[in-house]
Amino acid sequence: MVDCAVKDWEGRDVGSTSLDLKVAAEQSASHVVHRALVRQLANARQGTVSTKTRAEVSGGGRKPWRQKGTGRARAGSNRSPLWRGGGVIFGPKPRDYSLKMNRKERRLALRTAFQSRIDDLIVVQDFADKLPRPKTKDLVNALKGWGVDTAESKVLLILAERNEMIYLSARNIEKLRLISASNLNVFDLLVADYIVVTASAIEKIQEVYGG
Repeated sequence: MVDCAVKDWEGRDVGSTSLDLKVAAEQSASHVVHRALVRQLANARQGTVSTKTRAEVSGGGRKPWRQKGTGRARAGSNRSPLWRGGGVIFGPKPRDYSLKMNRKERRLALRTAFQSRIDDLIVVQDFADKLPRPKTKDLVNALKGWGVDTAESKVLLILAERNEMIYLSARNIEKLRLISASNLNVFDLLVADYIVVTASAIEKIQEVYGG
C-alpha cells in the first residue's frame, strides 16, 4: 500500500489517499510491462502498406526483343524488378501485426506500470467545479501550482470520467494528454514525465484494476 498526498486547486496539501494494487514480482515486472508495451504498439500498426510484385504490375506481356543477336542482355518482360516501372522484390504486403496477451497478464502489467510511476504521481482534488467554462490559462496555472511545467514536460492527466470543460481547457496544451481512469494504457503511463490524477480517479483505478 502506498500513501499519496492530495493537493487542492491552489497546490496546498489538504489530505491523503492510499493506493493498493497487486503488482508483478520484482524479478518479472520489467518483462511483463515490456510485453504489454510491445503488444500495444504492435496492435496500433495498421499493416496496410503494400507493393506489387512482377506478377501484379500491368504490362509485360510481350518479350521486349528477341533472345539473341541484339548485343543486349536477354529480357523476357519489361516488368522485371530490374526495369523501371517493374515489380518490387520482397516488398511489404498487408499483414496483421497484432499480438495476443492474456487479460490477467495485461491487467498485471498495467498495475505494475502505474505503481512504478508513484514517484511522479500527483494526486489532486476533483476540480471540475473550478472550470465552469473552458479556460486553458487557469488549468496551466493550476498545473504550475502542482509543480508541473507543461512547457517542458509531458503530462498525463487522469480523470474518473470525461468532463467536457476540462477537456476543452486541456486540448490546447501541447504536451498534455487527458484520459479517463477506465482507459489506462501502459504506453501513456511510461512516456509521461508527470502523472496528475484526481482523487476520484484513484478510487476508480482501485475499483477497476485493484484485483
